[in-house]
Amino acid sequence: MDSDAFSEIEDLFNERSVLCLRGQKVTEQEYIAFAKRFGSVEEIFMSDFAHKSYPEIFLVSNIKENGQDIGHADAGAVWHTDMSYTDRPPRATLLYAVEVPVRDGIILGDTTFASTAAAYDALPDETKNKIEGLTVVHDVFGRRAKTGTHTQQDDTRKKQPKVRHPFVRTHPFTGRKCLYVSPGECIGIEGMDDDEAVTLINEVAETIPQECFQHIHKWQTGDILIWDNCAVQHLASFDYKWPQERRLMWRMTVGGTASA
Repeated sequence: MDSDAFSEIEDLFNERSVLCLRGQKVTEQEYIAFAKRFGSVEEIFMSDFAHKSYPEIFLVSNIKENGQDIGHADAGAVWHTDMSYTDRPPRATLLYAVEVPVRDGIILGDTTFASTAAAYDALPDETKNKIEGLTVVHDVFGRRAKTGTHTQQDDTRKKQPKVRHPFVRTHPFTGRKCLYVSPGECIGIEGMDDDEAVTLINEVAETIPQECFQHIHKWQTGDILIWDNCAVQHLASFDYKWPQERRLMWRMTVGGTASA
């Protein structure tokens, strides 16, 4: 892809927040090279699910080999933005559909997106004024701590330091204001009582996934889907049976920037 073609894609990405390149057939090397056009590859702390030969690629899959998951099977089960628990959250996530689950000719496993920018714009001025300038504490283990369950990955999650981001992020490329909170992972607000903070976080976060702000992606094998982690949140559906209806995605996150 020459620079003019990529510039067109990048401009559309900044404008639309979610892009699908349909009907692709790429090698791991080609996929990594394309992802790097958007920025440096981000390290995934859950290294158990890294591609064995290309650790830049994180496997999202319900496939088992020798009784073990080859990838992160329940990734995206709640509304979230990828890696908000890092100091420099990724600009973009890329997900390449290697295998998609199919039943009776219907592809399952949709991914739903919601615009955090549109959700902010729709807030009443009173709420905008209330959250302006607030700093939120993000904890990757916060949501898991409330489930009462334990996985091997939880031990790794516990080791991740808590980070702080603005309640309202200014998009680094477009300048739009975007809500940057999600329930469970956001555990507090600096200078505010914890119960009051969590109540405010949850109330505002619940405004994001309204149907009027949503786009539902219907997968096809060969899709490369690219989304903006400041401008949208996403949610995976799990309407397919495990392990008969196989799903295998190659995920990469790229282009981390400090939040403002």
